[in-house]
Amino acid sequence: MAAPSVPADDLSTGLILTGGGARAAYQVGVIHAVARIRREVGGPPGNPFPVIAGTSAGAIIASVLACHADHFDAAIDELVSTWRDFSAEQVYRSDLFGVAGAGARWLSLFTVGWALARWRRARPRSLLDNSPLQALLRRSLDFARLPGLMAEGHLRGLAVTASSYTSGDHVTFYEADHEIEPWTRSHRLSVRGRLSVEHLLASSAIPFVFPAVQLELHGQNEWFGDGSMRQSAPISPAVHLGAQRILVVGAGRMHEPPGRRAVSDGYPTLAQIAGHALSNIFLDALAVDVERLRRINRTLELLSEEARARAALRPIEVLVIAPSQRLDDIAGRHLKALPAAVRAMLRPVGVSGQGDTASGSALASYLLFESDYTRELIALGEADTEARRDEVVRFFGWDRPAQAKTPADLGDAGTGLRTGTDTRAH
Repeated sequence: MAAPSVPADDLSTGLILTGGGARAAYQVGVIHAVARIRREVGGPPGNPFPVIAGTSAGAIIASVLACHADHFDAAIDELVSTWRDFSAEQVYRSDLFGVAGAGARWLSLFTVGWALARWRRARPRSLLDNSPLQALLRRSLDFARLPGLMAEGHLRGLAVTASSYTSGDHVTFYEADHEIEPWTRSHRLSVRGRLSVEHLLASSAIPFVFPAVQLELHGQNEWFGDGSMRQSAPISPAVHLGAQRILVVGAGRMHEPPGRRAVSDGYPTLAQIAGHALSNIFLDALAVDVERLRRINRTLELLSEEARARAALRPIEVLVIAPSQRLDDIAGRHLKALPAAVRAMLRPVGVSGQGDTASGSALASYLLFESDYTRELIALGEADTEARRDEVVRFFGWDRPAQAKTPADLGDAGTGLRTGTDTRAH
């Protein structure tokens, strides 16, 4: 049996990867930079994230890291190689026949084509056909490795979140190396069981864009879509799986430049409205959850040590790394990289090649699985992380000799948080 790569006396560190389609390339850059910093400062080898939780495209990256937790650096190198050379055809059918077979039929419902669709009993399921992604995931992932990796100490838990169209519940599916009482909140619940590619396809099924996936839940089959929908507490799974400090990698908004951009005064296109809706689904919940932790932290600071001891709360340090630039703007510079058939399909709803606020770049930012765009996002993730090198080193404790950590070690670190919470709060 291999030696555990997670020190037994170390705080259990969690990694949260949020959704965002092609925007997840930024997350690859952040993790790549974290691994490089660790090597350069002489941090301990192995998987630095015994608890990993992901949603949507973040769930895919999380699963790659978890399934290769015994070769963490190699897994990151493979992720970087894949995302740097990405093409849309690896994720969805971008050829003329593939787009016509799915997207064109779906868009016809916005015109008089709805009558023809009804007459033919045609029920298009999504804008795009993501069967190439399914094939890619089946080639790349072996979830059967997870129990062995956990038994060897390389990993403590993996969580993947999806949203049920059938019941309206927000469900976190997880595997763990120890007994964890499943948690239930209002329209939020957890299920322990073996994870699979189907869970990832469900978690990353961007609404309207990719088809829903059927999963079993408590003995019944339900249809699931992207886990970012109705996700009110994205940090919660890592807390429940036992993480004592958490690195959260966002995909926009939280650290973007302040101020307003130049905007168009024309009536918003369908693409603008769709992009705005997707940004609300993918980006807003994380900021709310981090602010919730800040409020808990401020409340705890008002309590005496005796009152804090009675509160049954445990400290959680959270470091958030998010884009310092607007990913919509970056996408606007690469709209012409979209496959020709996809551009032709999206042009009528407002995705143009202009690159301004009316170009539909927000919508395109989720679909631009093209190397021109993903390479720029990877580079941005690396640069943003490198700019906060000192915070990263302090967060992981790589600036001090390896030793058992105590709650007193968890001080504020720049824009990282020291806060208290427990699983009842999430």
